[in-house]
Amino acid sequence: MENGKKEETLPIPGKKNVLITSALPYVNNVPHLGNIIGSVLSADVFSRYCKARGHPTLFVCGTDEYGTATETKAIEEQITPQELCDKYNKLHKEIYDWFEIGFDHFGRTPTTEQTEIAQDIFLKLDKNGFLDEQTTTQPYCEHPDHENFLADRYVEGECPICGYNDARGDQCDKCGNLLDPLELKNPRCKLHQTTTPVPRKTKHIFLLLDKLQEKEQAWCKEAQAKGRWSENSVNITNDWLKKGLQPRGITRDLKWGTAVPLKGYENKVLYVWFDACIGYVSITATYTKHWEKWWRNPEEVTLYQFMGKDNVPFHSVVFPCSQLGTGDKWTMLNTLSTTEYLNYEGGKFSKSRGIGVFGSSAKETGIPPDVWRYFLLLQRPETSDTEFQWDGFIRANNNELVANFGNFVNRILKYVNSANYDSVVPAAPKLDAHSDLAKAFKQHIKDANDILKRYREEMNAVHLKAGIAIARELSSLGNKLLQDNRLDNALFNNERERCDAVVNLAVNHVHLLASVIAPYIPATARAILEQSQAELLIIPDEWEASSIPANHKIGKAAHLFQNIKPTKEAEWRELFGGKELLKQKEADAQKRAAKKAEKDRKKVEKEKKRKEGNEGVEGVLKADDGVKSVTEGVGDVSLQTS
Repeated sequence: MENGKKEETLPIPGKKNVLITSALPYVNNVPHLGNIIGSVLSADVFSRYCKARGHPTLFVCGTDEYGTATETKAIEEQITPQELCDKYNKLHKEIYDWFEIGFDHFGRTPTTEQTEIAQDIFLKLDKNGFLDEQTTTQPYCEHPDHENFLADRYVEGECPICGYNDARGDQCDKCGNLLDPLELKNPRCKLHQTTTPVPRKTKHIFLLLDKLQEKEQAWCKEAQAKGRWSENSVNITNDWLKKGLQPRGITRDLKWGTAVPLKGYENKVLYVWFDACIGYVSITATYTKHWEKWWRNPEEVTLYQFMGKDNVPFHSVVFPCSQLGTGDKWTMLNTLSTTEYLNYEGGKFSKSRGIGVFGSSAKETGIPPDVWRYFLLLQRPETSDTEFQWDGFIRANNNELVANFGNFVNRILKYVNSANYDSVVPAAPKLDAHSDLAKAFKQHIKDANDILKRYREEMNAVHLKAGIAIARELSSLGNKLLQDNRLDNALFNNERERCDAVVNLAVNHVHLLASVIAPYIPATARAILEQSQAELLIIPDEWEASSIPANHKIGKAAHLFQNIKPTKEAEWRELFGGKELLKQKEADAQKRAAKKAEKDRKKVEKEKKRKEGNEGVEGVLKADDGVKSVTEGVGDVSLQTS
């Protein structure tokens, strides 16, 4: 710290330098628990782990503020886009601060740095022949207070397939089909319901992903082999490549965004999904003027990116293609950690209907952030969708945090606080190497190191769910040490040597445990260190049980967690959308039933046509005696019915 300013984190040559990004949350969405575990919390855990291993680590994120949704929401609220973004950026930061998301820098996309870096990339892509101007037809709102092109989802009307009257231009929520906004019947502007959008031609710049496919494929093959990509991110990326990359529009008819640096495009901006990933770079540039040491240093820096699966193509295809197309040297994606969806009590989170826990309401329960962090990480949807359920939340707190972690730490530190030791850690006695006690302690240290080795392997592979389960094993091993040796006053009075040895080893075990759980539940780790009067231990390659020396004086033991009453389950379920959730489930069930009925109807119709075709074949067989003509007739009919 110099003059109150935190020292910048920069890569150190020869070290493992880790650059971590979390998907930029869209500014005017209040994040729910699924959003939090899907990106920022997962990235935070990995960042804390890397720092606990002693790696120079930079963790950046920020609000994604440009685009149609912001401009439209600002019109709805009758404020400027900047005012809207200021309001929601503050809300996001407050939520992440409460959850103890430890960003090194949390920035925003509307900055001078963003404009300069994004336009530089755009112009180099243009110079290298990877951009093209194309004319498209889009819906346009002629209302005098609007007069602008509409994003697909801001056109509403009747679904041309099922007739649902509130279908959006991009998708019908009733039948689930993807739509074209120009195909809607009786279309209307979402903001001005009495105005019918009209089709208008407009020119846009397209990124020629097809011309970059060969470069992208070669990079992707190497990145997936060298890095660690979640299975879903591999499948999604490879599916895009298999289908063949197509040119993608990267400009929009908006006012709120990064200006397009081309003549004739003064009233257009860069498309948010071309622009947003560049935000990682520009946010780093607002953190340090030496940003290129992180982003143009592939030899020294490893890039890890965290997000939900819906964001994968933009990070594994569009942004890498933009980097490759510039011809510049870039730090590119090494490890891509993506999640499936976290659902809520068998349904979906919905802010408008009050279903589920959102970041701004979690603290209303009075439950500390660490308990939320712990359960969300236990439920992290790494390979498939998972559920947030209140009964599981309460069980995890009472049976694991209280009964396992809390019990072990409190029991040993409280014992050291007692009159037996008066808060002073005893020296580990020199034991006969051949004694059962010495062998048991040696085995305990070996078991702890085996657990630690598995923990490091899973964390290095970004298997965060497995990491927290292994941390729980380490706590259970500590409890076993106390139970096997029956730590009580009788042990102190009758077997002092054994008691001293157990206490010394157990306090050192607590010190290690604090470091292992610190990435997951940082406030708990701080409480353990405060009670132990110790500094955080760098997670070692080999634990020797010697970080807390003899005669070290600890602080006062206190409970780390509190039991949650089972009656809270029904209370919280009702508070966070009980009746609305039931309605949602019923509506979803009806939608599934309608889809099944339609599928069954088509199946019956297909079977009916097949039978009619077979009857036609039989008629031909009876009418024609010639073998050759019969064979040809069967061939013809088979061809028609296939």
